[in-house]
Amino acid sequence: MSEPSALTTATLRAEFATALDHGQQSEWLTAFAAVPRELFVPRFHQQSDKGEWYEVSDRDPGYLETVYSDTALTTQLDEHGFPTSSSSEPRLMLAMLDALGAGHGHRLYELGLGTGYNAALLSSVLGDENVVSVDVDPGLVQLARHRLATAGYHPFVFASDGTEGRPERAPYDRIIATAGLRCIPPALLNQAHEGTVIVAPIGYGIVRVVVSGGGESAGRFLPVPAFFMRRRGPTLSPDFSGVEVAVGEVTAVPVSDVLDRLRFPLSLALPGYNSCSWRDETGRVTGVGLWTEDGSTAMAHATGTVRQIGPARLWDTVEDLASVFREGAPAREDFGLTITPDGQQFWYGSPKGPCWPVPTD
Repeated sequence: MSEPSALTTATLRAEFATALDHGQQSEWLTAFAAVPRELFVPRFHQQSDKGEWYEVSDRDPGYLETVYSDTALTTQLDEHGFPTSSSSEPRLMLAMLDALGAGHGHRLYELGLGTGYNAALLSSVLGDENVVSVDVDPGLVQLARHRLATAGYHPFVFASDGTEGRPERAPYDRIIATAGLRCIPPALLNQAHEGTVIVAPIGYGIVRVVVSGGGESAGRFLPVPAFFMRRRGPTLSPDFSGVEVAVGEVTAVPVSDVLDRLRFPLSLALPGYNSCSWRDETGRVTGVGLWTEDGSTAMAHATGTVRQIGPARLWDTVEDLASVFREGAPAREDFGLTITPDGQQFWYGSPKGPCWPVPTD
């Protein structure tokens, strides 16, 4: 297969940037038109109709068209075939960059270097001397550093736990995370200053927080749905065999609510929870399972029976949310986050409305 010409890729990038614009005329569109995404994803993984992963490279037909589409690209799998790194959906990246409100000269910290593509976009606007980016995977950092240099960008990138920040380069004017978090890391708050804007994925949403000083910060969630790969860490598998022999209880909450209208608030009330579902031959949901890293497990059936074991009663949280949100799915932008020296708290409607404490350890 012949190599694509520079003219071809430049044309694709221009069309790509134009397609991302929804009349907002974002300044970041120039960066999307300038940065060659193919340098950062020379290959990626897709799933077949049977759920089997296969690799797509720059030698395969349709490769460039996929790279320059509004598609998240899985770039790394672990030994079990689970995705561990990706290049995010470009329109979501654009929404986060717009929310960040960053401009040339702002010093920025990025948690989640990944492929390096977002760091390249940031460097093209802020100047690469102002961009600091970290990833927990040393192999990804090495690859991203090489690809960034090939594209002509040289931000400061390193391998470490991104929640710890980089104090010697602080304070930061802007902080962005591209890995799923449960809270705003306290260490990053300590490396911000009054007026710093933080944009981060939490649960199934994106929160924008402005630091006001005195240990206090506040913000709201963006209206766009999102789910980023979580920071890697130890977790326990669900104990479905144990929960099946637990005493059954009655629930009036439809099991499908967990997968649909309550999905976002549940991701705030149960940080880091996992779920699965069972369906019949028609595709109807017959049951759902929930579990958290401490081994707590719940299993609810469409018949109205729920069983739960472990340190936390997970379905009780579902019941509580169903009592707050009785009809329809609540809008993401109606949720917010307040940070004080005493801790962090999600809320709905206003800081005085229904709220959920945020674990920060």
